Amino acid sequence: MSIYKRSIFLINPKFQIRFSLVVCSLVWISSLIYPFTIVELFNTFSRMNPQATEALKAARTELLVFLGAYQLLYIGIVFILCIFLTHKIAGPMYKLTTYLKNITQGAAPSNIAFRDGDNFAEVAEEVNRAFDRIADNRDDDFAYLTEVMSYMNNLSLVVPEDKKPVLLEINARLQDIQKRLHPDE
Repeated sequence: MSIYKRSIFLINPKFQIRFSLVVCSLVWISSLIYPFTIVELFNTFSRMNPQATEALKAARTELLVFLGAYQLLYIGIVFILCIFLTHKIAGPMYKLTTYLKNITQGAAPSNIAFRDGDNFAEVAEEVNRAFDRIADNRDDDFAYLTEVMSYMNNLSLVVPEDKKPVLLEINARLQDIQKRLHPDE
């Protein structure tokens, strides 16, 4: 059993149910041709054989009831299959949304991975690549800020006394930025 196994299939009920209902509606609309064809076929048979009209009406009604029940069962199966298929879409989007919310709330970015068989695995790869790039840029910025602070300290040795408070303020601000970039250092 995979550690990424989900047992809740309605991850995003609004999306999944709406999608499933749209697909089922299209299936139902496309299947409306059959009852009309059957009625027209039985009417044609009744005109061709007037003495069998009552028997044909009974057979037509029986066939339409059977096909109606079969159609309800078929649409139910399609609905359930759509829920399972959308689960492979809603699950990764839910995981990505939760991942991004956690980062927004201060969690350190780590690699995100979707389950095998989930859709949009390339999104997880691109998010990981983007956050790796951001981390690399942040490390470069941190190193540059350290270098700038060193220059500022050297500069403070030759700057007149009345300008030193400005350098101290700039240095303090650079230290704040460094703490934000690397809070653990």
